[in-house]
Amino acid sequence: MSAPLPFPLAEEPDDTTREAGRMLFATGAEFLKGVVAMNGLPPADRLEVCFAGRSNVGKSTLINALTGRKALARASNTPGRTQEINFFTLADSHYLVDLPGYGYANAPLAVVEKWQRLLKQYLSGRQTLRRAFVLIDTRHGVKPVDEEIMALLDSSAVTFQVVMTKADKVKVTDREKILTQVRGALAKHPAAYPEIVLTSSEKGDGVETLRAIIAGLT
Repeated sequence: MSAPLPFPLAEEPDDTTREAGRMLFATGAEFLKGVVAMNGLPPADRLEVCFAGRSNVGKSTLINALTGRKALARASNTPGRTQEINFFTLADSHYLVDLPGYGYANAPLAVVEKWQRLLKQYLSGRQTLRRAFVLIDTRHGVKPVDEEIMALLDSSAVTFQVVMTKADKVKVTDREKILTQVRGALAKHPAAYPEIVLTSSEKGDGVETLRAIIAGLT
């Protein structure tokens, strides 16, 4: 019998967990506020998950697919346009947190440094943050800039789970090569959750799985 793969793909949820995920997200998500400094954070009074990913990885599109709202999170064609930590309320029990896209070349260095400071403070100081979802483009795999955010999550002791986006854009054979690369990268990170979620916002693949994962966090 072959040994199980490290960082296997998350399995489809069973009926009970799928329904829990559906119910949580059916209650509706609303934009709460954009935060540019720690003193602007909303009270830490509910469970929180955040989404991180390099610019144009499909983060806004995925949040919109999860919540069933086409324009809840605004996608920008200009990398690095979003400089705020955006909070969305989900039911009365959760925050969904959209972190600014990283790895943008066009932003001034001072802006990047300010954002990195805020991100570090947020990640290390938010007791209600249960999981970070790090989005990786299935066409490209883990890049050095993704390694930086993973290292930051390691040092902040925040469990993170990789969500592969745009899986429908890659042939199955090429996808396996990319997954091997991603698994190798994750093996170096102690904060990495040992399961990968494969998604396509366009086709809806993996959306129910991710909803169920979020609904199951305590």
